[in-house]
Parts: sequence; C-alpha cells; structure tokens
Amino acid sequence: MVIETNNLTFNFGNQTVVKSLSLQVPAGSIYGFLGPNGAGKTTTIKLLLNLLQTQQGDIKIFGMDFAHNRRDILSQVGSLIEQPAIYGHLTGRENLINRALLLQVPEGRVDEMLALVKLTHAAAKKASNYSLGMKQRLGIALALLSDPKLLMLDEPTNGLDPNGIIEIRELLVRLVRDHGKTVFISSHLLAEIEKMATHVGIINFGEMLFQGPIKDLQSISQPMVQIETDNNVDAANLLTRSGYKVIDVKDECLNVAFESKQSTAKINTLLNQNGYEVYSIHKVQKDLENLFLDITKAPAK
Repeated sequence: MVIETNNLTFNFGNQTVVKSLSLQVPAGSIYGFLGPNGAGKTTTIKLLLNLLQTQQGDIKIFGMDFAHNRRDILSQVGSLIEQPAIYGHLTGRENLINRALLLQVPEGRVDEMLALVKLTHAAAKKASNYSLGMKQRLGIALALLSDPKLLMLDEPTNGLDPNGIIEIRELLVRLVRDHGKTVFISSHLLAEIEKMATHVGIINFGEMLFQGPIKDLQSISQPMVQIETDNNVDAANLLTRSGYKVIDVKDECLNVAFESKQSTAKINTLLNQNGYEVYSIHKVQKDLENLFLDITKAPAK
C-alpha cells in the first residue's frame, strides 16, 4: 500500500470531520476518494500532506510512519489542493522554471513536464490567459516537477468544461500507465471517477462507507436501463414476465437492471415487437445519494 491510515480522526472544535478513517491505497492505482461536499475529503488530504496536524490515528505512506519520516515522504509526493498555485503574470514555462529553482530540480524537467501535460504550444503564454483546464494541467505539471511517486489531487476537475475534464482524465491515466505513478484523487462526481479509477473509497460525514476495487462498487450499485414508453406499467409487466428485473415504474419512465448492451437491445426489440412505442432507452448510473443508500443496505465486504 502506498497510503495506509489507521483510526484517523480529526475534530474542528466539537465537530468530528474525519472519523476513524482507514485508507488503503495500492501502488500503481488511481484511487478515487468520493463523497459529497463537506464529507471530509479535503481535511483528509490535508492530514496526509501534514497541512493539518494529526490528532488521533496513524498514517503510513510508502510503508513509512509519517510522524517520523515526514521529510522523506513529502519529497516523494506531489499535490494539487483546490486551485493550482500559479503566477498569472508569468508564462507557463516561467512558472515551472520558478518552481524548479525552488526545488533544485534540473531545468530540463520543465520542457518534459510541458510536453507531458500537453502545454508545449502554450509555454510562452501568460498563465492568466490560460483556460481553466490549462491551468489545472499546469498545476499538475508543477506537482510532477520533482518526479514524485504519489500524486494527490483535490477536486482537480472542479469548474472545468467537458473538454477540460477529459484532458485531466487522460493525463492521469497516462501518468499511471506510462510513468508508474500512484494517483489519489478526491471528487464528488461518481460518473467521472468511474471512468478512470481502479479503486475507490466513499466517505460521508467523515466516515468510510465503502473501499475497494471499482468492480466491487459496480457490483453493489448496478446501473439501470431507463425506458420511456407509451404505457410504462404494461411494458414493465411484459418485461417482468420475460425474466427482466424491473426496479421501479414511474409515470415518466420505468427502470430495469442493466445487464449488457446486448440485453438492452433485446429489451428494445421485445417492446417494439409487442406494440409498445419506445420514446427513449438508455443506461443511467446512480448518483452518490442513491449509492450511499445502496451501500448502507449492502452486506459488509
């Protein structure tokens, strides 16, 4: 494990923000740390980076006890907390050169990082003129400048347009696949994390609700096929008689457990052959709120 915590607890006054948290982040993983705003994600990351002092519990990073090996550990960790710390009046390259001088990193790393995050074409442009996505990529380049083993990112896709989100996602996948990094990324967007994470931890009110490989999460909360027809109640009865698992029926649609793309096509064909007009049929993923409900009802893993 690259990150391990045991009974990690943190209070702001009388409020417990992180409660007996036990993280297990495997080497070479993209670990999605999920939870709604205010769940304790940022506080946890600040504890892992020593930006907040540990009150209770233990932290191990790279197998080393954090309390006794803080400098050695932090020298191998890159981070981006909330907004990237960049100078708007400097160019992208100048921002990286400035950080390289502070970290005593060879200046040759600057062009490597610009190429890695695909900002070579904008290296001479002032950072204040960068798009949000470009600023986030520059922030990640700054975090990677010292070639850390572990990258910790707090909500790096916040405020980004769809193109910016895709850029960040592809970059993180490349970092793990091609450069052997481990990425710990917090988010409140389940659908986005599902597209890149290998492992997930779900936190709410400071408490871990689920932790494990992404496939285990998908087995707890199976996606659904949402169908809108001219008669949802009768269509649901037909599907039930035909062996499909109907989850619920509403005035505007009915939901069936998703099995595969092929199964969805068969459902569409079955409804059409029996005279139902299908206005829409598509796969939907449960949001975090419903996922929390599923997890609390699911047997413990």
